Amino acid sequence: MRRFQRAAIFTVAISGLLLTTSCSSSSSSQTSPTSTTAAAPDMRDLRYCEVLLVSLSDSQPIASVYNTYPLNDCPESKWSGLDPKALATQFGATVAMLNGPRHWMINHVEKVGDKTSEKADFGGMEMYKQATVPIGSLVDQARPYSPYPVSRSTIFTYNAGTEIFQLTSPDGSVFVMQSFSQQKDPTLTLASLPSLANKLELPTNWKFSSRTLTEDLKIVTVKNPAQVLQDSLGNSYSMVPATPEN
Repeated sequence: MRRFQRAAIFTVAISGLLLTTSCSSSSSSQTSPTSTTAAAPDMRDLRYCEVLLVSLSDSQPIASVYNTYPLNDCPESKWSGLDPKALATQFGATVAMLNGPRHWMINHVEKVGDKTSEKADFGGMEMYKQATVPIGSLVDQARPYSPYPVSRSTIFTYNAGTEIFQLTSPDGSVFVMQSFSQQKDPTLTLASLPSLANKLELPTNWKFSSRTLTEDLKIVTVKNPAQVLQDSLGNSYSMVPATPEN
């Protein structure tokens, strides 16, 4: 069972990064590929939750990731009533994990490729199946402030005039917050993010900052995997690629 607990920890780390519709500070935008499907007009601060079903496949943990966005805003009355053990039994999984609530920090997301259609009901909340992720030896990469690749074929857009929050690593790489989590700190809100640095356990020479965009910021990770990480409170960030995709 210890193996599945470690697997579940990694799954929580990546779960906010998988979507259907998750460098340097001077790289403010990238060219957007065509043939994409768009999500809701503006998703900033929208609440969502995820259920992660972990099972064995050829002796390797596999996580199926389900997300409430954009079907509903994960009503607290239903979310708080979910029983992970009962969900695992219902869906034939070894472990069921609850990830949320979380809130989007991006304004728009576009998914290149087929739009997901598979849904499941969790305690009266419909969720889309976002991905099936083999966990394997990647469990140990779920440490805060440790970037790892996620293949998602998405374009994240932050609108001009929006205040963004970012981490800067010692080598100058910039990671922009894509969602904040209320799982470790239920008091965290969009309005409280400017003072987040006071709560974070930042590694040596890492910096947390904010800025207001003067033009749209697009993080394009279609041809290449996104580089993502989480901070010590479980908030998720995407790296702004040093070289924009063409």
